[in-house]
Amino acid sequence: MTEGQAAPRLLVVAGEASGDLHGGALLSALRLRLPGAVVRGVGGEQMRAAGLQQLADVRTLSAAGLVEILGSLGRHHHVMRLLKRQMDQHRPDAVVLIDYPGFNLLVAGEAHRRGIPVFFYIAPQVWAWGRGRARRMARIIDRLAVIFPFEEPLFNAHGRAFARYVGHPLMDQIQVTQGREATLLTHGLAADQRLLLLLPGSRRAEIRLLLPDLLAAAAVFAREGWQVALLRAPTVDQAFLEQVAGPLPVRCLEGDTCNLLHAADGALVCSGTATLQAALLGCPHVIAYRFSPLTYLLGRLITRHRVLGLPNVILGRVLFPELLQRAVTPAHLVRALRQLLADPARWQQGVEELRSRMGPPGASLRAADELVDLLR
Repeated sequence: MTEGQAAPRLLVVAGEASGDLHGGALLSALRLRLPGAVVRGVGGEQMRAAGLQQLADVRTLSAAGLVEILGSLGRHHHVMRLLKRQMDQHRPDAVVLIDYPGFNLLVAGEAHRRGIPVFFYIAPQVWAWGRGRARRMARIIDRLAVIFPFEEPLFNAHGRAFARYVGHPLMDQIQVTQGREATLLTHGLAADQRLLLLLPGSRRAEIRLLLPDLLAAAAVFAREGWQVALLRAPTVDQAFLEQVAGPLPVRCLEGDTCNLLHAADGALVCSGTATLQAALLGCPHVIAYRFSPLTYLLGRLITRHRVLGLPNVILGRVLFPELLQRAVTPAHLVRALRQLLADPARWQQGVEELRSRMGPPGASLRAADELVDLLR
């Protein structure tokens, strides 16, 4: 964008809680570069706070799994129509897509057909799901900001150098602002008891499949003197949690994620961004996930990657135990966490290695610079 040009108009789409978190950081960084930018789109609380004019809430799109998404096709179709109308009637200067590749790659295709530049932040894991998607992305995406260094050559191997490594945004967002005792007292927890955190996910489908077993495992630790708290994602209300599991036998908390994970002595975590947060904050945890049976079968046929948790993917080995499908039982969860806690030197060394591989802070600012460069 040159001096004297009108402020750019951007159409931005995030599809789940982690996308809203990273999108909020991106928009805040963009405000430093383009304070007059007009930003509309799909997001949540974090992106609204950063200036998004919300067209639809991120919770409208939140779904996981190949089969689970079928149940939300009506909502996805409604949002897609809304986005296409925005492209046709308001002609944004760029479409900015944050993660959530199943839906956002379709949005990218619509923008590409209309000749609107496409900026994609946080690439789909083509190294897990096959590289055909990388070839398609090279055709329809103008600039791709990737968060792992090995992704840049992978995406740029298909005829266009359109991918840029910017670092991982969590390195900017991992901030501990108070000590363990202060955090526990802030949330009405005892400073002299060990704390187990439950993070059952940000999507309703995964919570339905995981929460009862997480609570049953937590009850074992509670009988041994641990205090337990459930950390609720902003995309899920407590009424839904109680619909799944009945009256919650543990304290339910929202927000202050970094301080709580830093203060916790252990955690049971739904696979996703939260596992990387827990690892970087030095919280020993077990990673759990359940898909519907058909989704899991299809995934096994498609994926070439056998490690699911992000810390383990980045390290190239299983540091934090992973339990999938039928292996997610209270007994297995308890045993896995106990075994991890029994060898603190091993996982602490792995956490230091993980931090060194995550790149320097400043990913959101570097991503914003890439977007500004695209708009010139």
